[in-house]
Amino acid sequence: MMKVIRNDKRPIWQQLLDQAIHNITNGIWAPGELLIPSRELAHMVGVSRSTIQIVYEELLSRGYTVTSRRGGTRVSHWKHVAKPTNENMTNGPTPPSLPLLDSAVDLLHDWFRGKEQRKADIDFSPHEPYLDGQFQKNWRQSLLQASADMDLSSWAYGNPYGFTPLREEIQRYLSLERGIHIQTNQILLTSGAQHSIDLIAQSLLADGDTVSVEDPGFPAAWMAMKYRRMNVVPVPVDEYGLVVERIHPQSKLIFATPSHQCATGVVMSEPRRQQLLHKAVQERLWIIEDDYDSEFRYRGEPLPTLMSQEPNNTLYLMSFSKMIAPGIRISSIVGSSEAIAQLARVQELTYRHLPIMDQLTLTHFIKNGHFMRHMRRVKNVYRRRHEAMTKAVMTSGLGERFTLSGVETGLHMLLEAEESYDEEAVTMLALREGIRVYPLGPYCLESKRKGWVLGFAKVDEASIDQGIHRLAKLIL
Repeated sequence: MMKVIRNDKRPIWQQLLDQAIHNITNGIWAPGELLIPSRELAHMVGVSRSTIQIVYEELLSRGYTVTSRRGGTRVSHWKHVAKPTNENMTNGPTPPSLPLLDSAVDLLHDWFRGKEQRKADIDFSPHEPYLDGQFQKNWRQSLLQASADMDLSSWAYGNPYGFTPLREEIQRYLSLERGIHIQTNQILLTSGAQHSIDLIAQSLLADGDTVSVEDPGFPAAWMAMKYRRMNVVPVPVDEYGLVVERIHPQSKLIFATPSHQCATGVVMSEPRRQQLLHKAVQERLWIIEDDYDSEFRYRGEPLPTLMSQEPNNTLYLMSFSKMIAPGIRISSIVGSSEAIAQLARVQELTYRHLPIMDQLTLTHFIKNGHFMRHMRRVKNVYRRRHEAMTKAVMTSGLGERFTLSGVETGLHMLLEAEESYDEEAVTMLALREGIRVYPLGPYCLESKRKGWVLGFAKVDEASIDQGIHRLAKLIL
């Protein structure tokens, strides 16, 4: 018999429904048993008939009962399954072993934060840009303005290419600042470089295709492509950039960071650039040009992009992670209209589109002039910190013992040691003294080069000087 529990916070109909389901699932009401008419049951329980009708309708809609015009409502004929006891209860299916994923994520963590997670007093992170209260104030203003200007249509499913006004702003920026003259249908918005690389692998490559990557290079790129079952082949990097002659002959794609090589920081020489572009055209290869921090150049203007010289073979990656903040998670792929259309189709199938609020906010941030003012402000900050870093390396004596490279552009430089040097021991020693430096090892596939990738974007001038001199005392 069902009953109402007056001190139960659940609605009466919910209490009675739960009791009815309990009776059915535990075999108290047998399959085929006729339920008591709603009027009669309401009288027995002491509730309104409409309450019982709600219970019966829910039982019917969930499949616990069946009804007919003449036969009334009966318990469904379904197989009763005993609830598992503690002895035979399981934890459900076990996820498959994914050793490639596990090893890639572990390597990614080592590259990004190091093997030891302890907090450091001075952190020469090469991964994060400078942020301040002015940025936060301007971003909040853009967010509020974007929210106020939105209409209901903005909340519908969006364009897989990305929000058109934002792509127009990116188109304008690339034309004025990077010499890349394109149409908006040649721009696809993504949620970061790793998303971009993964999308390219899905859209333009097949399982087992050979791709060539810089070594040392950008670990997230080759990890993502390896996970997509690409045959990733390392290509050495020297003082002129990627060694084009060493690119694997069966490569379908080449990943490069020509304006500021990821890890060593060198700028690819003009002869190498032309050699790479010629190879791509002759052999019909894709080039992924990751232009992640080339806007920050300390000798003259940013260098011309590969994309501006050979747009049909180049997929240009632009990210706001270094230019503004990693948390924005908006970046873009620029390429031929045919390639971008293919990427957009895969995007529509797998990701649909990016969150609209983030795109609207960034659009307002750029249109209101906050973006260019932010870039001018941080360029001045980076110029001072870049100068402090190079000066500290030289005055501390590190410049005499090690080779400093990658000082023309970007937010990090390389302090390179001899191949026999124990970079990991120095890294751990420095961390114990409150200084975090980033060894070159995690950037390498086969390369035996040693050293430390030192970022300066998030470290003020006084801390740079202190940290570098403390590091020198430890290892000289």
